Amino acid sequence: MSRVDFYVLSADAPDARLRYACRLAERAVEQGCQVYIQTPDVQRLDDMLWTFSDGSFLPHEIYRGQAAAHARVMVMVGSEVGPQSHRGLLINLMDAMPPDVNAYDRIAEIVDVDPERKRAARERFKQYRERGCAMESHNL
Repeated sequence: MSRVDFYVLSADAPDARLRYACRLAERAVEQGCQVYIQTPDVQRLDDMLWTFSDGSFLPHEIYRGQAAAHARVMVMVGSEVGPQSHRGLLINLMDAMPPDVNAYDRIAEIVDVDPERKRAARERFKQYRERGCAMESHNL
């Protein structure tokens, strides 16, 4: 079973979810983990991964159904089910639970202050629990 971490943000800053996703991906890569970030706004997140931190570079690619171009690409970003190669951590920024929950070692759900996204996150929390996933919440 996958482990699912819910990161509940308290700041109401623009792009808080995306910025936290970038930081979370960076930490995972530092630990040698391959990451897939599933998001409805692929281009916006791609742009942010280039600019979120002045002091680091996070090699990444947009997933278009093919393997990463280079072994150093530890992060892939897309809006569909991710590649087999990047199953260490799924950062789910979609409004629905991923259909392939058990394919990932870990799943991160980032919840911001938006009331509708909070409601959707509560539903996903229940669904993960019903599937027997190990759950943990982090208030940030």
